Amino acid sequence: MGSELLDLQTETRESASAAIDVPAPTAWPIVLAFGVALLFAGLVTSATLSILGAILAFSGCVGWFRDVLPHEKHESLLIADKPIPVFTSRPEVAQVDWIPPELHRPRLPLEIYPISAGVKGGLAGSVVMAVLAMIYGIASKHGIWYPINLLAAGFFPARNTTAQIAAFHWDALVIAAAVHLVTSLIVGLLYGATLPMFPRRPVLLGGFVAPLMWSGLLHSILAMVDPVLNQRIDWFWFVLSQVGFGIVAGIVVSRQVRVRTWQHLPFPIRAGMEATGAMDDKSKEDQRQ
Repeated sequence: MGSELLDLQTETRESASAAIDVPAPTAWPIVLAFGVALLFAGLVTSATLSILGAILAFSGCVGWFRDVLPHEKHESLLIADKPIPVFTSRPEVAQVDWIPPELHRPRLPLEIYPISAGVKGGLAGSVVMAVLAMIYGIASKHGIWYPINLLAAGFFPARNTTAQIAAFHWDALVIAAAVHLVTSLIVGLLYGATLPMFPRRPVLLGGFVAPLMWSGLLHSILAMVDPVLNQRIDWFWFVLSQVGFGIVAGIVVSRQVRVRTWQHLPFPIRAGMEATGAMDDKSKEDQRQ
């Protein structure tokens, strides 16, 4: 009897030494976070969403508190007496050949187009779009001033007949030219910022993908922005002019000389700090450029 009791105590001690207590997992923090998110989202949507968020946040608080108060819940995990050996078939770190060895966790792209590239692309695309718009005016037998006045129709709601829109108006010409120029420059700058991320297919992205995307966006919101233009717009010619703008702007931007970003420099220089040897490396890099 005494030997059996001794063996039982030994087994209990060994089993206790082979397990550790760790905090028990809980999902209540996620429930609390989701409830707080719904609570604030309901401030700009509906009160029902806020009520649901408040209920979830309160439930998350209560559940979380019950897991840690008055005593934190734990669970036992068995531990191995011996560490498990880890083997790998790749004893060396694989290197990427096209990244220079001095780079460490670079942020792509390493080269970008200057602002002037986006401006040139936007101006070139605006000319092509204007030409296509005038061709549409001639083909529709409304005249070259029809697409120009149609672009500025939202500023002159009284001019709602075809004859009024087809006639020449200097104020509509000024407003349409300003809107067309500003919009073209903004899109050109966006091209200059996004095309380096897709260096292999600049014409495909700039000439077809991007125009179709913003044409679909305008199709969904144009009725609220400009009802007159939405009633009279010819979507075939509109998409055609956008594609022409995108192709020309993409070609012009992609042919400009890129400038290197600071991603090839050491982190202390990019962070604005002066480190030993870093400024010398930067000076050598500047001299090579």
